[in-house]
Amino acid sequence: MSDSVSATVKRSWLIPFWVGSALLAVIGVSVLGLYWGVYNVAADVPHTRPVFRLLEAVRDRSIAVRAADIVVPSDLSDPERIAAGAGQYAEMCSSCHLAPGMKRTEISRGLYPRPPELRRGSRVTAAEDFWIIKHGIKATGMPAWGITHDDELVWDVVAFLRKLPELSPEEYRAIVRTAPKNHDAMMKEMESGDGHGSHQD
Repeated sequence: MSDSVSATVKRSWLIPFWVGSALLAVIGVSVLGLYWGVYNVAADVPHTRPVFRLLEAVRDRSIAVRAADIVVPSDLSDPERIAAGAGQYAEMCSSCHLAPGMKRTEISRGLYPRPPELRRGSRVTAAEDFWIIKHGIKATGMPAWGITHDDELVWDVVAFLRKLPELSPEEYRAIVRTAPKNHDAMMKEMESGDGHGSHQD
């Protein structure tokens, strides 16, 4: 084997060797960092920008993929459905996501990531809204309401979310005040089997 061929073979092995060594070093440093608690998980200390961007991308793609096959009901603009969703929203969601004319609450100020103020609108689709409300999002404070609420109740809330950005504070209070049933009554009705029906997975 000539010297030039031998040198080429050596170089071809050096690249994977150094790449592998670098990966092992990164993994080792990461494991030590995790063990020593280097990363601060406190809710009053924001993520670094790269970590925030990564988590945001993971969240958005995870939701989009899982919501892709959800069939959206054709009656989300039904006033009765919107009114029913208004009562649910006021009980379940407003303390974190706020409402027209509502000041930030203690819980909304203390959560991180900061809950989106849904009165300002949302860039997610109705199917994505449904998936988020039903399944929740890990490590954000967003609960999985689908554990205790059937799909029809979740769609009622989605219907209301589509309407919420259009409402003034007075209109919001009026629609909540005239909601067909309060949250407790709806839950009792659902548990007895007289409401929308049994919970669906």
